[in-house]
Amino acid sequence: MAVYVDNAIWPWAGRRWCHLLADDEAELHRFAARIGVHRHSYQGPPKTSAPHYDLTGFERDRAVRMGALPVGRDVIVDVFRRVRQPRKVSGAAAIPAAAE
Repeated sequence: MAVYVDNAIWPWAGRRWCHLLADDEAELHRFAARIGVHRHSYQGPPKTSAPHYDLTGFERDRAVRMGALPVGRDVIVDVFRRVRQPRKVSGAAAIPAAAE
């Protein structure tokens, strides 16, 4: 299974950030722990539809050295689409009432 990291281009809190994704959520958590990324950096359902970690540029460099595949925007979007999970919607809100 592969772990992917995009470019650290997203500015927030005075730093540049990127995303760490994997083909499997368990592998994602194992890899993040191996590179010393805290679980509080995890973003996943229900907050976002695709399990991922937000990394700083420094953490990104460490991830690449430890085996993450550096990828561009097109690839990270493909991975995001592949691993995303359907959002849970309340049955009442999701299904319109039948017309009488």
